[in-house]
Formats: sequence, C-alpha cells, structure tokens
Amino acid sequence: MTADTLDPDLADRLHRTPDGLLPVVVQDVETSAVLMLAWVDDEALRRTLTTGRGTYWSRSRGEYWVKGETSGHVQWVHQVQLDCDADTLLFRVRQVGPACHTGTTTCFDGRDLTVTVTDPEGQR
Repeated sequence: MTADTLDPDLADRLHRTPDGLLPVVVQDVETSAVLMLAWVDDEALRRTLTTGRGTYWSRSRGEYWVKGETSGHVQWVHQVQLDCDADTLLFRVRQVGPACHTGTTTCFDGRDLTVTVTDPEGQR
C-alpha cells in the first residue's frame, strides 16, 4: 500500500455493496463491547490503516469523517479484521469518550428490543 492508495491485493479481495461500501463493526479492544456500526469505502479504509484513526464514509452526509475529529471522542484502531466472506470488517479500537453521537458509551446502549422467542434449549 502506498500513502495514497489501498493495497491492490486487499482491494481485490473485498466484496463491497453496489455503492462501493463495506460495513464495519467497531468493537472495544479491552471490553469487547460492540460500540457502533459504520461504513467505509476503499479510501476510508486506507486512511484508517495508515493513520490508526477510525475513518468512515457518512452515507447521510456523503463525506468522510474521522471519529472524534469534532467531538474529541477519538477511536484509536488497534486491529482490523476481514470476515470470512470479505464483505464485513471488524475494527478493534480504544475508544476515548462515548462512541455514540448521542453521548452514550455505545450506539446500542438503552435500545434493547423485546425478544419473544425462546431457543430449543430453553435459553433466552
């Protein structure tokens, strides 16, 4: 990988959505908590890999954003993994401050849905 392009071997392996994006599950490297889901294109992934800062593509704003650039709630990326189908990434990060723009620790805090199905083993 050069400073301005994603490694061509990596780029060839990726299975992107029709609009050129990959979902990223962002996980706390220390607690394993899932912090958020975001999206990257090749450029956002390249920036993340070369800077160590969580860099994403905003589908709603149509622009790149570096987590914490305006809020100070930085994500330092410790590990990037590609899933078995090469269509999803896992960023293991050290999160400084809340991960969610609403101020909660994760984007999933306090947003539980009721599950009414019990699995065959009787566990929930």
